[in-house]
Amino acid sequence: MSFIDEASIELIAGKGGNGCLSFRREKFIPKGGPDGGDGGRGGSIIFQAEKSLTTLQDFKLQTRHQAKNGSNGQGRDKHGKDAPDTFLKVPIGTQIINEETDEIICDITSYEEIFEIACGGKGGMGNARFKSSTNRAPRKTTDGEKGERLQVKLELKVLADVGLLGLPNAGKSTFISSISSAKPKIADYPFTTLKPNLGVVKNNFSSFVVADIPGLISGASSGAGLGFKFLKHLSRVKLLLHLVDISVLDENKISQDIKKIEKELELYDSKLFKTDRWIVLNKNDIDYEKSKKLKKSIESHFPKIKIYNISSISKNGIKELVNDISEWCLKK
Repeated sequence: MSFIDEASIELIAGKGGNGCLSFRREKFIPKGGPDGGDGGRGGSIIFQAEKSLTTLQDFKLQTRHQAKNGSNGQGRDKHGKDAPDTFLKVPIGTQIINEETDEIICDITSYEEIFEIACGGKGGMGNARFKSSTNRAPRKTTDGEKGERLQVKLELKVLADVGLLGLPNAGKSTFISSISSAKPKIADYPFTTLKPNLGVVKNNFSSFVVADIPGLISGASSGAGLGFKFLKHLSRVKLLLHLVDISVLDENKISQDIKKIEKELELYDSKLFKTDRWIVLNKNDIDYEKSKKLKKSIESHFPKIKIYNISSISKNGIKELVNDISEWCLKK
């Protein structure tokens, strides 16, 4: 199944039931008073996070969601039945946006919370409500109110502490699989990762969540490649790890690759560009001694950024990096 992270849907809450026009008619009571009951409330539409969901696929297939209407009032002062609310389950990390105003209605970041997005209409009043000392036999009732109607956009942004950046084949998928139990697809061709992958890393008594997105290429901020579509998934992370393939052992090439990603990140979102970012030189198993010299050279080009030298395959430098991430996340 492909990763679906956006969907546009119509929400229609239920209409309230109409009030009833009725008079008490029983034996020996020829002129009974009004006994028309009120209508029931229409069903609301409520969103809630569901642990088993990871995409918005269901909302691509069904784009209109309508709650049930309340029942009409009845004679003998019977109140119409309230309609049940309609619960729509979404993955955690889903934002619900009003398409007309572009306003974020809610941001679902907890499994405990529920969000009523479209409110059901109130039930109408039966004629028993209009009885007074001057009007003993009112024939007035009111209809139930219409429920709220909204066109909304759902956007899924994964929740993670650490986000991985890099060109295609920088080794991000291998890295996330080496430090967590996540098992992303890994192969030696561009865009192996076609959807965000999440991995939980447990280290001593702490843990953190890492998100891997498709690799970025030049022009990504203008829509080129696949990574741009998923950059928004990194908007919530606290730390960015920029993985760089150093197997070519070419200082100029590696510096250019780092600057390419920095440029695309800044063009896409200046706020995301300012997120704390570490450079992780990957694949040092090619030539460990040369990689150490290379790290020193790269540090001179990027003096303000922490730089690590690792291999996801041989796990050189992995423990130090994971420990530092754990400590950093605890401080945040």
